[in-house]
Amino acid sequence: MAEATRPFSTFQRLFVLSLLILWNSDAYSIKPGFVSPVYVNKFSSKTVLSPLWQSSNNNEIVKDTDNVNGDTNAPVIRSFDKKIQKLNRDKMKFMEKLNAYEAELQNLNQKKEEYIAKLQVGQPPVGGNFSETTMRSVVKALCWRVIAGSITFLTSFRFSGSLTTALSIVGSDFFSKAFTMFIGERLMNKSQAGRKGGADDPGRSLIKALVWRLFAICNTLTMSWLISKDLSIASKIAGSDAIFKTALMFVYERVWARIEWGKEYIIEFSI
Repeated sequence: MAEATRPFSTFQRLFVLSLLILWNSDAYSIKPGFVSPVYVNKFSSKTVLSPLWQSSNNNEIVKDTDNVNGDTNAPVIRSFDKKIQKLNRDKMKFMEKLNAYEAELQNLNQKKEEYIAKLQVGQPPVGGNFSETTMRSVVKALCWRVIAGSITFLTSFRFSGSLTTALSIVGSDFFSKAFTMFIGERLMNKSQAGRKGGADDPGRSLIKALVWRLFAICNTLTMSWLISKDLSIASKIAGSDAIFKTALMFVYERVWARIEWGKEYIIEFSI
């Protein structure tokens, strides 16, 4: 008769349970008293997130997300709202400026078309205010100085009878008068009086000729007297220049009024 199986003793049961605990601890590399976020499964050689750690971490993430979504007054949400509102206000301001620029651009294009149309039919444009460039003033001053200097040389030589005296008088006031006329041109350029239809009118040209001749007479008289040492000769030279050069200066200004080079037309607009 077979011998009956003897039940495990308490000691044997404890021994088997200890072996099982050691086996599990060695398989998953779990330290006693520590919940590791990862464990190494020796059977699969893979690093796996610990289920206990994963469950705990997911609970915290869900909790934080619920706080943000559930509270619209959170600091982060308020910060985004402030930035969005500021950008919307800036957008409206720039849109208003853009509309103003578009309207002014359309107005300028319309004026340009009207100006071109009137030029094509030979009519002067309305207004036509302009400003002369610095180079235009320089060329005008130098060209006039060559013309006026030639006349001064002839009159000086005729009344003094000396080539040296004539050359001295012309040479002494050539650069001084050229510079003075340049300054006068720049000062006159600041005024739009007498500028209609894109050119100087005859009245403006006459005033410029008279003002310049008043200064030139004083200059020529002084230099001629200092060089010739004779007031009579100096008076004749300055007097002859006064009549002839005033008329010539007026013609000179009328010729330049028809020259478009060096003119910058002024378009008045504001935004």
